[in-house]
Amino acid sequence: MSPSSAVGRRSAGRNGWAQPSLPGTGEAGSRARLLLAAFALAATGDLAALLADSGTVHTIFKPLLMPLLAAYVATVKGPRLLIAAVLFGWGGDVLLLSDADPAFLAGMGSFAAGHVCYLVLFKRHGKGYGTARARGAALVTAYAAALITTVALLWPDLPADMRGPVAGYSLLLTAMAFGATTLGLTAAAGGALFLLSDTLIATGVAEWPQAPRPDFWIMLTYIAAQFLLVRGVLAALNARTAPPPTYGEGWTSTP
Repeated sequence: MSPSSAVGRRSAGRNGWAQPSLPGTGEAGSRARLLLAAFALAATGDLAALLADSGTVHTIFKPLLMPLLAAYVATVKGPRLLIAAVLFGWGGDVLLLSDADPAFLAGMGSFAAGHVCYLVLFKRHGKGYGTARARGAALVTAYAAALITTVALLWPDLPADMRGPVAGYSLLLTAMAFGATTLGLTAAAGGALFLLSDTLIATGVAEWPQAPRPDFWIMLTYIAAQFLLVRGVLAALNARTAPPPTYGEGWTSTP
């Protein structure tokens, strides 16, 4: 890798939109690309099933999504904590296929464990909560306002036994979404979409009026959220491992 390309990769990684590098062009790289293609195919099949109102096909495709994404992370040698975060999402996906309240609460707990994994990753690999204080204060204010407003509006309409768990989960989810901003725009978008997806679920539990095909919008935002969070973490790690350029070489405009 040339020094100038290393500089570009590190810069892109800091902004969160760098393409995570695949492990070479051999068998591992081919397997990673195949897993991403399978994930995209499963996501398309699941969303199509929701649009067609086919619960049976949705039940087939939904449990495939996060294992495929986790296998991709493992293939590109991503951190185990990222694999765990994705697989906790898979646990929540499977549990939420049931309409029973205990399964819903267990699914919420599985997603919460995934959020804790993400928070640890952001703390380890993010730019830090103490940087850009003015911007950080604005983000804290925005996310805190979103949390307080959402919980306050939903509270009267939530079942009594769901109020505490939903409020606690919402706090953790909002913290994860805010923490994702320390890894750049890609991860930040993933955190925001996760927040939106779970807010849509909460409005359903509160029996608020829903848009047509609400499950489609929930899954669309959720799938995008998990993918963007994974990509944001991997891009940040790749940027950290890029070799530093020799002094002066990174500024040349010629190859």
